[in-house]
Amino acid sequence: MAVPGAWTIHSPEKLSCHLSGSPLPATRGNKGWLAISAGKTGISSRETKVFGDKIFLSEEIVMGMIAYLILVHRYPRQFKRLFRAIFHPANYYLVHVDKRSGVGLRTEIQDFLSSFANASLLKSQNTQWAGYSLIDAELRGIEELLKISSEWEFFINLSGQDFPLKSQTHIQDFLNRNIGNDFIKVSNQIKIRPDTLSRISDYCIEFRNRIIRIPIKRQYLLGVTPYIGNQWMILSRKFCEFVCYNPETERFKRFYRHTFISDEAFFQTVIMNTNYEGTIVNDDKRTIVWVPIGTIKLRPRDFTSKDADFLMASQGLFARKFDETVDAGILSILESNLS
Repeated sequence: MAVPGAWTIHSPEKLSCHLSGSPLPATRGNKGWLAISAGKTGISSRETKVFGDKIFLSEEIVMGMIAYLILVHRYPRQFKRLFRAIFHPANYYLVHVDKRSGVGLRTEIQDFLSSFANASLLKSQNTQWAGYSLIDAELRGIEELLKISSEWEFFINLSGQDFPLKSQTHIQDFLNRNIGNDFIKVSNQIKIRPDTLSRISDYCIEFRNRIIRIPIKRQYLLGVTPYIGNQWMILSRKFCEFVCYNPETERFKRFYRHTFISDEAFFQTVIMNTNYEGTIVNDDKRTIVWVPIGTIKLRPRDFTSKDADFLMASQGLFARKFDETVDAGILSILESNLS
């Protein structure tokens, strides 16, 4: 297959562009966008989009696009590195900035995103670790992304301290082979994590930036098996529409509003206990190393430059978490590996 006058495609993965008398390296992105290093190509502006040091040329290949939701509460510089690493002009990007982080952070991110037509901010609300406010942000984000475009096939949620391990081309090719699949960690909470059942039996309230747990046991949802997993996931558009609009999910939303760490259980329980019909892959495609920290049994360890070989050998599409104040060098290594 060739694009007249510009492209010769040597394989599905790698392309070669012979313009202005010299070959330029290129890779195929999603929905038929071809990315090459910027330079004097002689191609008209209507055929191209330029972002940073990349030129994207339109082709007639139609592929499933990605809708990203990124949750941010600090480190604007690190967020910008993440955004650039996952950016593609055919994707959609929605960013939620925790209202508690202040106007300054929101303004800086809003100014940064103003250069990208396919990126916008979700209305800021207070979010609290372990609270349903995180689920609320996810659901509002998914619903907004559904309204923004009818074209994307997958929803991916990230935090501002995540980072991709694979290029957008690799991720897109992987997802194109898995249209309709939902990648989400799911485990029967009663059988596998019985130590966490108090999260759903205690009545929890978010109040003044903290969670109040009232140890009054309440009855669980009738006929429902509780499931648990991880907050991070890759969801099909079909499930996103189901969880936002199907009335069957309303009782799950009401119940989990008053549970502890609901962001690790709500989506899992909905997808496993409703009439939703899809293919569930018990894998969130994330690389995370869990370690005991403080009073919380497990937290994700901060990756450093010492983890570079481990991360680059990983089969995950994304990793978390990273902290630029601990080790910014690992981000530079991963950026180089993506280019």
